[in-house]
Amino acid sequence: MAFAQRRQELLAGNVANIDTPDYRARDLDVGDFQNALAESIQAAERRPSAIEPTTRDDLFAGPRKATEQVVLHDGSDISIEHQVKEIAKNQHMHSLAVTTMRSQFALLSAAISERA
Repeated sequence: MAFAQRRQELLAGNVANIDTPDYRARDLDVGDFQNALAESIQAAERRPSAIEPTTRDDLFAGPRKATEQVVLHDGSDISIEHQVKEIAKNQHMHSLAVTTMRSQFALLSAAISERA
């Protein structure tokens, strides 16, 4: 949930800066987060791990991949359509995390009250 919240803040910042010249969109890499999460789950028995995702700053990222957004005439790279799509996907990921946590808390509550 914390990852989805931080990503939502960055995506909202991208939309807020849509008219800012030379502004480059920022985002958290979902794939990196999922890999780090999988690794921390696998290592949970050995030791606790605090892995924080890193942000991508296109100003210093080097050449752009062909699949990345096109830089516009004012130097920005923000597409409102892309940002809205990413916000919707992020909202779905956050909702899934909330549903999962509610289910886990319900199981924990049932175990504590010996109802299960």
